[in-house]
Amino acid sequence: MAIFKKLVTALRGGINEAGETIVDTQALRILDQEIRDADSELKQAKESLANILAQQKLAEKIVKETQSKIDEYESYAIKALESGNEELALEVAEKLGFLENELENNKQQATYFDETVKSLRQSISQTEINIRNLKQQVDIVKATESVQKAQSAVAQRYGGSTAKLQTALDSLGRIKKRQEKNSAVIEAKNELAKLENKSTLDSKLEAAGIKSGNQNAAAILAKLKEKQMIQ
Repeated sequence: MAIFKKLVTALRGGINEAGETIVDTQALRILDQEIRDADSELKQAKESLANILAQQKLAEKIVKETQSKIDEYESYAIKALESGNEELALEVAEKLGFLENELENNKQQATYFDETVKSLRQSISQTEINIRNLKQQVDIVKATESVQKAQSAVAQRYGGSTAKLQTALDSLGRIKKRQEKNSAVIEAKNELAKLENKSTLDSKLEAAGIKSGNQNAAAILAKLKEKQMIQ
């Protein structure tokens, strides 16, 4: 039973390692997909920002228009009071009350849109920075992965062939030595050929009487006697 439990544990460990290997193999693909998803969400966020910004500008425009109406009706109320028509002035005051309530609501809406735009802009900016950094890190990881794959291929091809490599180097050394020997033999043959050609040419010149051969002892002795008499 103990052996069986160990086998089961070993099998589970192998499955976990296999799963991790699959995850590691697909890691870059998963990262690429996550970046594409983040880019898509960022695009949607920018579209939402554009819509909210448009609503903010519209709300601000309504606030200005409402304030302009309030200013206008306030002048009407003052003129009604100046003319002694308090009943008309009261009606204008009721209108002003409605406009002031509307202005307050519009201001709150404009403020909400303004705060939303600021928050969304900040989030978009930070997201862009995060995505850019992530893309740079993925590029580095991909480059490192390519280099390591190349190094692994080289290691697998040549890492276990030290003996073969040494044998090849020895063969190369023998080839070089043989080539050096052949070069020396060729050079020696060339020198011998030159000497033979020169000897043959000298013989031909001596036979033709163009070049004298080595002087004999008698001739040399006669020349020495002549030099002695001159002195």
